[in-house]
Amino acid sequence: MKRILVIETRQIGDVFLASPLIRAARERWPSAMIDVMGFSGTLGMLRGNPDVNCLIEFPHRPGRTGIRSVVSRLWRRYDLALITQASDRAHLMGWIAAPYRSGILPEHGSSNWWKQLLLTHVVRSAGDRGAVHVAAEKLQLLSPWTKDKPVIPQTVLPRAHDLPADVLANLHPGAVIVHAPSMWPYKQWPLDHFHTLVRELLVRQRQVMLTGGPGTRDRECVASLLDLATPPQLLNLVGRLDFNQLTTLLGKAALYIGPDTSLTHLAAATGLPVIAIFGPTNPLRWGPWPNQAKTVQLFQRAGLVQTESNVTVLQAKLPCVPCGRAGCEDHRQSRSDCLAAITPQQVLEQALRLLTRFDSTKTQPGL
Repeated sequence: MKRILVIETRQIGDVFLASPLIRAARERWPSAMIDVMGFSGTLGMLRGNPDVNCLIEFPHRPGRTGIRSVVSRLWRRYDLALITQASDRAHLMGWIAAPYRSGILPEHGSSNWWKQLLLTHVVRSAGDRGAVHVAAEKLQLLSPWTKDKPVIPQTVLPRAHDLPADVLANLHPGAVIVHAPSMWPYKQWPLDHFHTLVRELLVRQRQVMLTGGPGTRDRECVASLLDLATPPQLLNLVGRLDFNQLTTLLGKAALYIGPDTSLTHLAAATGLPVIAIFGPTNPLRWGPWPNQAKTVQLFQRAGLVQTESNVTVLQAKLPCVPCGRAGCEDHRQSRSDCLAAITPQQVLEQALRLLTRFDSTKTQPGL
């Protein structure tokens, strides 16, 4: 295989969890050209990835002109297409791009019949209620070429870039990164819970750095926390840092706290202690992948507190957790009672435990 195309047509976190697949393909074919194709604005975590030759972005709705451009750019340019999503569009792009195609299909799907005809190798997915982690599932796309070599997912960080001078100058040792916004309401831990948590961290003289993207929703989520303190004790970094700079920031903090979102996956990969607040999401499938994973199945389906390596996952003690649905009403704007049931005190207890451990290592001689 001299030319390989990885097709990843979902959101930022999904793209990052494809980095173990890309790394495994690079190890299998060291001299191959490996390109990654995805939606515009979703490939940022792969910028500077040493295993990627080129990032190919296209709009969610390309129109006829855009479709023609994609077809002309992809037509049989590659030897192998690795299709990480089950969507019709991803599989059609794989057929256009390469004569050999390895792709993921759901266990049951009305369009499976024609997609399977197009594939050289099929990976069956049980979906969000399944027991195989997404990163490990993507690696199965390479199983025809790595039969004798079981692979544990190894996430690859974006190349670290310098922080803005004013941010670097205001960083304090032992700072805590708090990421309050979620892309969808059904994954949103209540903002009043975040307000209580941040206040308690500030009372304990911890510097808190608030992160988020440049979008309106992220800014609105963080706005309710800005009355708690002034800089530098409380730093508002929303919309200021790209993923390369966030990689640097995570390397300088003592703890990260956030929901089921892309930055939580990135934080876990850096080795920083992470508290991930999970609601309806199944951690067997979507638990943040630790920095030094030793096996392909890390988390249980449910558990009030689960810790693997540098990652602690918190869930509510409710019989429906995790349901694997989009909240209680099963749509993106839905509420999630299981998230509201996780109290600020529960998160604070875990945070103080991890911060005490961080402080003790920093005071030991020679460290």
